[in-house]
Amino acid sequence: MDFFEASLHAAWKLVLSGDPQLWRIVSTSLRISLTAVAVSALIAVPLGVLIGMRAFPGRRWLRQLLASLTALPTVVVGLLLYALLSRRGPLGDWGLLYTPAAVVIGEAVLILPLLLHWISTLVSGADPRLLPTLEALGAGGFHKLWYLASELRAGIAAALVTAFGRAIAEVGVAMMLGGNIAGFTRTMTTAIALETGRGEFELALALGMILLAVAFTVNALLAWLQAGD
Repeated sequence: MDFFEASLHAAWKLVLSGDPQLWRIVSTSLRISLTAVAVSALIAVPLGVLIGMRAFPGRRWLRQLLASLTALPTVVVGLLLYALLSRRGPLGDWGLLYTPAAVVIGEAVLILPLLLHWISTLVSGADPRLLPTLEALGAGGFHKLWYLASELRAGIAAALVTAFGRAIAEVGVAMMLGGNIAGFTRTMTTAIALETGRGEFELALALGMILLAVAFTVNALLAWLQAGD
């Protein structure tokens, strides 16, 4: 008990002192996860709205596939992308492995099915009068996408917040594709795993406290968005 109390006290001192190493890890983690969400959103929002509002052959199977992919093991994503990005892989010449870009790609691939499933389900469950009304008003394809996304913006924002929560807590993809390089690709989750193994429990605990604070903030924001929807 004395060890835990001492470690907790030391962790608080690290957080409050503005330790450069600690906050460099936090900023790297936040930057990578936010970029991954932004990249995924550029694809998922228009495509998810399109899947949700249009009936086409195989749509039901596609949505089932997306639902299944939301539970895809992160190490599987990391393994497949590692094979693609390694020097012996088809994309090895790009030199992306063990860079922040590789971690962004990994997290974006991981959360993309989640966003597509959530947004397409949100659109398909919207007021059935909305799409016919837009068509009656002469709205074209782009305008229908825009108006549907605007009408469902609270739900889409909730999906993005959920995706960020998944990305910021990711460890398998970040470790396999980023290499846990100090000051470059080391995120909160990979640093916690490393520092715990090295016996640097104070730094690991400080990072864990910050990660819990981020998770609490994400959940509070999600609850607020859902309550206002």
